[in-house]
Amino acid sequence: MNKNSFAPTPPMGWNSYDYYDTTVTEDQVKSNADVMASRLKQYGWEYVVVDIQWYAYDTGSKRDRYQYIPFWKVEMDEYSRLLPCPDRFPSSAGGKGFRPLADYVHSLGLKFGIHIMRGIPRIAAHSHMKIKGTDVTAAEIADPYSICRWNPDMYGLNVQAEGAQQYYDSLFELYAQWGIDFVKVDDICRHDMPSAKRETEMIHHAIRKCGRPIVLSLSPGPALVDKAWHYKKYANMWRITDDFWDSWPLLLNMFERCEMWQDHVSPGCWPDCDMLPLGYIGKGFGNERYTNFSKDEQITMLTLWCIFRSPLMLGAELTKLDEWTESLITNRKVLRLVTHSHGARQVKRDERQAVWVSEDVDGKGVYIALFNLDDTERRIAASAEELEAAGVDPGIGSFLGVKLEELWSGEIVTNTADDLEAAVPSHGAKLFRIDRPV
Repeated sequence: MNKNSFAPTPPMGWNSYDYYDTTVTEDQVKSNADVMASRLKQYGWEYVVVDIQWYAYDTGSKRDRYQYIPFWKVEMDEYSRLLPCPDRFPSSAGGKGFRPLADYVHSLGLKFGIHIMRGIPRIAAHSHMKIKGTDVTAAEIADPYSICRWNPDMYGLNVQAEGAQQYYDSLFELYAQWGIDFVKVDDICRHDMPSAKRETEMIHHAIRKCGRPIVLSLSPGPALVDKAWHYKKYANMWRITDDFWDSWPLLLNMFERCEMWQDHVSPGCWPDCDMLPLGYIGKGFGNERYTNFSKDEQITMLTLWCIFRSPLMLGAELTKLDEWTESLITNRKVLRLVTHSHGARQVKRDERQAVWVSEDVDGKGVYIALFNLDDTERRIAASAEELEAAGVDPGIGSFLGVKLEELWSGEIVTNTADDLEAAVPSHGAKLFRIDRPV
């Protein structure tokens, strides 16, 4: 199987991290999946992803001191493979793993994903546990000097050791049996440890061997742009930023990151702007809140993610989905850019504004996004010549008399000047579609 066929368009779904941190339970995953199936699936949202430490006991119980309780009890099989904690995922008991929960998600017409850390559990190495299909132990393939800087659960692998590839093979053999569709691998994307690059390749080979089309997502960022070829060869998506939260400076910085990565977006290969901190987030961190982004900032975020064609992963607690947030994430004409556009380019950017352009795959439509990066409302303009110089020919010499549709408001106007120009709110955006003349 060609790994690029696993994600021909950017994956769209929900991830438990922004709301639950390490604490999500089976019932909570099911509740969010139910909302996605009933209200969002028809708009392209399909992945339900359980994030970090699903194997750990007592998660969140010492949150005032630790995000990840060091050297705590985890659930694991005899072959050093982590299993869901049955206290939080009761259907996993008796060796069933995530199969029952995956079956439930699949029954809704959705896909199921999990988060894992690079490497092998430290406790498995300390206990000299088995590796399936080999005579070596976890201690013999673990590299005790390859340690995540922020999570205490794992050692990286000694990638030269006999049994190292077999360990990853056994992991993905298990995940295929569970019916996993998506795996987010952490502590690997930015190559903090020398083995990370090789471990990415090993995971890729394990996915190919397991026989199931599992989308591979790499975290955390920022990814290394000079290694773009490697990410594109061995993964489906990779984070171009560290954890993204509801802060305007972080959103402002994403314009620079998207500019850096715009040449590396292609089918099956998606630079990832990280999750969308919309709606209610933060409960597992002890700071439940409605997103700090203003409505205009939320429009800017969705517009940039969509025209750039980042994967879209919702951080919101979907059972608390409000009317405004739902209207943002169910706008078919905006979401069409994720699945039916190509060639997105930044036209220009300074400290006050940015302009992006892309084309619809139908060959007719051209999309122009005007972003106001300033703290006050201002008028932003783009000329047909500027779009053409950026690599997208709008098929017109001037915008005078051209009919425009603004996709967030649905307003259709006839432009009255040579340049496309609009008043854009502070930290806001407007997204236009024009149709090329027949």
